[in-house]
Amino acid sequence: MSLKYFMIATLLASALAGQAQEAEPRLDIIPEPREVKHVGDSSFQLRPGTPVRVNDAALDFTASYLAGYTDRYLGIPLQAVPSPKKGKRKASAADEAGRPGIYLENLSNGGPEGGYLLRVSAEGGVRVSGNDAAGVFYGVQTLIQMLPTRAGVLPFLPEVEIEDSPRFGYRGMHLDVVRHFFPVEYIKRYIDFLAWHKLNYFHWHLTDDQAWRLELKSHPELTAQASTREGEIFGLYPGTYHPLPYGGFYTQDDVREVVRYAAERHITVIPEIDIPGHCMAVLSVHPEFSTTPDEPKKCAQTWGIFNKFNNVLAPKPEVFSFLRDVFAEVCDLFPGQYVHVGGDECAKRWWRDCPETQQFMKENGLKDEKALQSYFIHFVQGVVNEKGKTLIGWDEILEGGISEDCVVMNWRRPQQGAKAVRTGHRTIFTSSGWSYFNTKESRTAQLVAPRGPLSLKKVYSYPIVPDSLTVEQEKLVWGTQACLWTEYIPTTWKVEYFLFPRISALAENAWSVPERRSWENFSRKMSAQFDRYDLWGVRYSEAFFRTEDVERVR
Repeated sequence: MSLKYFMIATLLASALAGQAQEAEPRLDIIPEPREVKHVGDSSFQLRPGTPVRVNDAALDFTASYLAGYTDRYLGIPLQAVPSPKKGKRKASAADEAGRPGIYLENLSNGGPEGGYLLRVSAEGGVRVSGNDAAGVFYGVQTLIQMLPTRAGVLPFLPEVEIEDSPRFGYRGMHLDVVRHFFPVEYIKRYIDFLAWHKLNYFHWHLTDDQAWRLELKSHPELTAQASTREGEIFGLYPGTYHPLPYGGFYTQDDVREVVRYAAERHITVIPEIDIPGHCMAVLSVHPEFSTTPDEPKKCAQTWGIFNKFNNVLAPKPEVFSFLRDVFAEVCDLFPGQYVHVGGDECAKRWWRDCPETQQFMKENGLKDEKALQSYFIHFVQGVVNEKGKTLIGWDEILEGGISEDCVVMNWRRPQQGAKAVRTGHRTIFTSSGWSYFNTKESRTAQLVAPRGPLSLKKVYSYPIVPDSLTVEQEKLVWGTQACLWTEYIPTTWKVEYFLFPRISALAENAWSVPERRSWENFSRKMSAQFDRYDLWGVRYSEAFFRTEDVERVR
């Protein structure tokens, strides 16, 4: 027996023993709902052709989504019934013959965003009532986790009532497509991963030193020249270099397709255009934008923070004109409320060493290079605000002072996030020590990656809200996300290996209230979750099964 299945058998035996004592079925739902009540001893059997009815045209996609899921993964095609063209449908899950089915209803009642009530009864079928359309979708995700984890098994759903709503309004996952590029079809699959875990923001890292991945009509030269780098592998053989051109970019039609696909799943896409540092790709096209315009420039072929190579924008009129073009077009292309400006790891030595930059700072009353960085951020914020949108930046944007309506994304120590909150900024906590999934899950992992380890348990234990905050300040903690940087992740296989199972821990930490969370219960539920991964056909790390306790039992 493999280690994985040995562990699963052990967990299942424990679960069954507990179930016998409780005399109630236990549900393996991730993230853990706020309240689960068992309201009867019978069950509702889901059969092929079971109708899925809705009371609102905004739920037609969700009904089709559920029917598509059961058909694709379980071989049980349901019948998604379109919303009525006129008037309201009778609030019943039953079909014309009176057979119970599934009923999805959008209450639009002003309750907590994303909240829902899911009821299952033998006679009435399944009813998912959402405070809004997103809440209905999340209720459907809970229903999906009550279904079998292998095909060909007809589901018997226990009679339960589940009341639920998310702890945080922001529950995000990031993907870096610059260091390594992934096609649109895979970006959509990645968005499916988020949807299954009730995450609602996709942070798309589109530009950096290594490439520019976003087509802009105002500056087509960026993708024409900077979407491909010479290569990234040095010294294949001693003393030699073999360039391996590497590239790709997203057209505006690609972006619209990704945004549409995400919106159907109640996920907002946040584009990141990283400035004023991490700009080697821009400077490879426009060396005149740098503090060293006479030096040759090209996209970076390795990873890291480039103090050795100039990767910062200079404060010049033509640069600010460029930034206005770029961010105005990005705002028009992405319908969501938020645009990410980056603002991290800016190598300020290039500004210090440039007489023209120093003169600009003097003329504009900027006391140091931190203030100059804030000058860039304020300028871009003005462009974004003119478009009615809100700016997000990494926590370095605080260093020279920023406007109150900027959102801070805390990637360094949690103290930096607490500082952002105390200065009155809405803050997303994604501290690298708990949230950077590009690091190894286990020290024993043989794959090339930053050392780590970042275990599943550590992700689960991330204290999102710092203890140092007051009750009033805690209201500015908007939520959390995890980041997947792809310097050492060139394939979709490796994306999934580093994402799963840690995305499940992220999801429960982001959604579930503390009093409903425990590592013991979560780790028990993971036995079913790994079966679900197998059903979905995703790759995953098995580091969770290589625990000291399992090794000792063996």
